Amino acid sequence: MTAESAESTDTWAGWYRDGRGAEAITLTAGGQQVRTQIRGVEYRGADFATLAAVEAGEALAACVMEWDIPLPVNADGTAEQATLSCLLALGERESEGPVGRAELSLTLHFGGAAYASGIAGGGFEEALGRIRRQLPAGTELGGKQLVEAS
Repeated sequence: MTAESAESTDTWAGWYRDGRGAEAITLTAGGQQVRTQIRGVEYRGADFATLAAVEAGEALAACVMEWDIPLPVNADGTAEQATLSCLLALGERESEGPVGRAELSLTLHFGGAAYASGIAGGGFEEALGRIRRQLPAGTELGGKQLVEAS
């Protein structure tokens, strides 16, 4: 495990579901990694869709994770609070892949409207970029980059 620096760490509550049931999880982003623990197994990755078991543990496949991120939005110079709803579906794992096929969907709820990324191939910043392009003129997402790894 890498040493934590002065970089901030963000934590969000969410849910994990698969064929064995559902459980509450906590997702953490910081130090250029995303982390969570599912059924006693720690998972880490450079992005939500690349989470892999740190030690022995099942690969993530045929499952769904969902969580909400409070996110500031600057609209014409005024900071407002919005919610980014995140849904990550991982398909069945290929024999060579660390995780199943990733489908990420983000929806920004802001100002009475919903801005959706559509289904992206799992890249969080790419999906967030799709939302940024839909925002009205003079509106931009505030705060820092949510997933620092590329």
